Amino acid sequence: MKAIEYRAYGEPDVLQFVERPDPVPGPGEVLIQVHAVSLAPGDWKMRRGLLKDVFPARFPVTPGRDGSGEIVVLGAGVTDFAPGDGVVFMTDRVTSGSYAELIVRKRDAIVRKPAGVSHIEAAAANHAGLCAWLGLVDAARIGAGARVLIHGAAGAVGSFAVQLAHHLGAKVAATCRAGSVEYVAALGAHTVIAYDRDDFAAILRDYDVVYDLVGGAVHERSYRVLKKGGLLLYLIAKPVVERGAEYGVTVKRVAIEERPDAIRAVMALVAAGAVKAQVDRVFPLAEAAAAHRFLESAEPRHGRCVLQIR
Repeated sequence: MKAIEYRAYGEPDVLQFVERPDPVPGPGEVLIQVHAVSLAPGDWKMRRGLLKDVFPARFPVTPGRDGSGEIVVLGAGVTDFAPGDGVVFMTDRVTSGSYAELIVRKRDAIVRKPAGVSHIEAAAANHAGLCAWLGLVDAARIGAGARVLIHGAAGAVGSFAVQLAHHLGAKVAATCRAGSVEYVAALGAHTVIAYDRDDFAAILRDYDVVYDLVGGAVHERSYRVLKKGGLLLYLIAKPVVERGAEYGVTVKRVAIEERPDAIRAVMALVAAGAVKAQVDRVFPLAEAAAAHRFLESAEPRHGRCVLQIR
């Protein structure tokens, strides 16, 4: 099979397009022919070594945190799937990733792909939707009438989070570049603030939840937006300084872990049309290095970039 791997931290050029032996599923596992995978910021941050203190690599590394494909071989004991079934999956961060034509996953770690959702849509929604779900549903438990602010709303997780919060009945505010304001408003945000033009902390007050997908100075200013007893959620991005006790709010990092139940819920929303998978652009597997260069660039993006493998 063809795959992408790197044997040392570095620039995108360390990514090599290689030939590897086809993996073989063991008991309770399935072999998946991968059709599409998402390109997440964590992929290039791990490749550069920026996350090595949290997720140390075991070289050679194949990137890729998720994917969509179809089952080609069942391991012993797997009886509730069949070859040809479409599935979506997550991978382990420091073992075999999804930038490959084939991957083995445990039966318990895969979810059926809805028939009406394409592999590219499923890949775009998988990890991004999981991040949004674990933050807004599991951690914040937002419901109708909740006042929610989402930072980085034009990106993959932000685009999904805005739609999800709107679907759940929240009053949604969002921040993004000035050039993305109309895009984010169309996703369902009631208030959109261009961070490169206006200061959200001087405009917004008394919010129940802030979901910070940016970190750094944005995180610092977000405390002023929350009401007493509010919740500030964040993903690993730019470093943050926790000041929850000072402002009387709860601060929580959202840990992204394999949660088939959450992925199943995300796919159901996409299949029902309640949330739309946002695809910025698609790259072939062999151009993974070019894709990483684009991810690291300052070019604006709307939604997720995807590697199409089959």
